[in-house]
Amino acid sequence: MTRLPQIALLPDGKRLHLQDGPIDLVIEAKGGDADVRSAYLAAADRFTGLLDELCTELAELRTAANPDRCSLKGVVARRMHAAVAPFAADCFITPMAAVAGSVAEEILGTMLRTAMLDRAFVNNGGDIALHLADGEQFTVGLMDRPDRHGVMQTMTIDADRPARGIATSGRHGRSFSLGIADAVTVLARTASQADAAATVIANAVDLPGHPAIRRVPANELQPDSDLGERLVTRDVGPLTDHEIEQALEVGAARARMLLTSGLIEGAALRLLGETRLVGATGNGAPASHGFQERTIEHMPRA
Repeated sequence: MTRLPQIALLPDGKRLHLQDGPIDLVIEAKGGDADVRSAYLAAADRFTGLLDELCTELAELRTAANPDRCSLKGVVARRMHAAVAPFAADCFITPMAAVAGSVAEEILGTMLRTAMLDRAFVNNGGDIALHLADGEQFTVGLMDRPDRHGVMQTMTIDADRPARGIATSGRHGRSFSLGIADAVTVLARTASQADAAATVIANAVDLPGHPAIRRVPANELQPDSDLGERLVTRDVGPLTDHEIEQALEVGAARARMLLTSGLIEGAALRLLGETRLVGATGNGAPASHGFQERTIEHMPRA
């Protein structure tokens, strides 16, 4: 029997909140009143039963993705697989690495098929699917750690930029990480692509075998984790400046490869107060409108 999710406008009367089990969406649309109402109704209708759809294929979604073949049936499930497939040939990754972004993308797509909107976003726990009509822009806050409040800097995405997906991964997020990054935020053309890439880059920020890093099998923390017995990071002790730079550079190298291949538009990697940005402003655009590679020394934590 299909559960009924929680559906309500937030107190500001502008944003819609949809929640069902682990899926928790905050949605905002900008446009004519009738279009916004239609978009919100369509979002709520599509959201109802979506978690059940995913659960019917959960066992396969928790299995390592085959880069050449997908037997998943659901629209969102297949989107999850497509997002992780580019990485599946050279690292362990399951479609679950793209679940939050794929769900956000599905709800946004439903809204846009229903109504003409100037701007809209679907925020699924920090993984965001974005729509921008000509002349619109969206400002996103970058956080040093997703488990703490406060914004360390902001970045504006204009309609003429290709990024429409934003996602963050790292050891302080909702999911487990194989790496030691506090957080890695990625911009990509879609939310599902950003979600998968953020996971991969965050896993790459690492110092294998370092005695200051405590790791435990994922299934000891969550018996049904898709990571099984793989070691996930639980704590990072003191590291030298050189070690922090070394770990960030491994992640930045991975991000540069994904940027060159067109899988991402930019990435911000953060570890113990240090930040590395990888990306391109392109076409002479101001640096504030896109990631530009540099190291920010002694960035205070939010």
